[in-house]
Parts: sequence; C-alpha cells; structure tokens
Amino acid sequence: MSDNTQQPMYCYSHPQRETLLRCNRCDKPICTSCGVRTPTGFRCKECVRGQQKIFDTAQWWDFPLAVLTAGLLAFFSTFIAGMVGFFMLFLAPVAGIIIAEAVRRLLKKRRSKNLPLITAAAAFVGAMLPTLGNIAILLLFAGSGQGANLLGGFISMIWPLIFALLVASSIYFRLKGIRV
Repeated sequence: MSDNTQQPMYCYSHPQRETLLRCNRCDKPICTSCGVRTPTGFRCKECVRGQQKIFDTAQWWDFPLAVLTAGLLAFFSTFIAGMVGFFMLFLAPVAGIIIAEAVRRLLKKRRSKNLPLITAAAAFVGAMLPTLGNIAILLLFAGSGQGANLLGGFISMIWPLIFALLVASSIYFRLKGIRV
C-alpha cells in the first residue's frame, strides 16, 4: 500500500494556521482570511495589489491638468447654463459628460483611482465660483434687516448649487466608468 500523505502547509503570513489553499498566481499557501476571491480562484493580497497597480496609469501632471480643465470648463458652463434658466437642470449632465470627455482626451485616457473624485471636486468648485460673489454680498448684508432680500438671494443660489452637483456627479460617474 502506498502512503500519499502530504506535508501540512501553513499560511505564509499566519505560520500557525494550517491550510490547503494556494494562491492561483504565485502558488503561495494562504489561509481563507488572507485569500481574496477572484473570478478565477483565490489570490494572495500581494498578487491582487500588483494587479490593481497595472490599472493606475496617471502621471503626476495629470492631476493639475484635470483640475484646471474641469474647473475652467465648469466655470464657463455655469454662465451658459445661467442663460437658459430652468433648462440648465437638463443640460447639467450633458455639460458634465462633455467636461469628463475633455479631461479624458487631454489625459490620453490615463486613469487613476483618485482622478474622478479630484476632477469632480474641481468642477464643483469651478461651477460655484460665479456664485461666491453672491454669497459674499449676502453675508455682508446679513445684519442689515433685509430678511426678504436675503431669502430671495439664498433661493437664487439653489439653482447654481443643483447645477454644480449635477455636473460634478456626472463627471465622477463618467470618469469612474459607471455608465448610466
């Protein structure tokens, strides 16, 4: 009779845990808490991290370029949106898609995990810049007893805020890769 017993394997990061599981890429023994489930099997955390770094192709100069492009385009789109009134709510996602595609083309389709968030934040700030003057005037006259004018001023700032939120969210989801 032949004896086909194997030597027990132990997890490479938890030497006290016995395991039968191996990483399907580097073949290291891993326990169930160290293994990351992928569509093709379990991998160790180092192999998964190495695979994720492949997708991060942005250079350091891509971030300032994205911030400037998104901020300036959102700034100018706010003026255009102000001319169409209520319909700016329908044009905001279109403006966001145009800005996102301009940033994507400028960066030659390089991507990063943080790039969508940074670009969306820059677009939000750029879209809200024209409204900052109104906020300063409202804060300046806040103690003057003109409550009705202040209320009207705050209500008039809701539309640019909604526009900026819609533009920023459409940029974020477009650059993140979530298609709606």
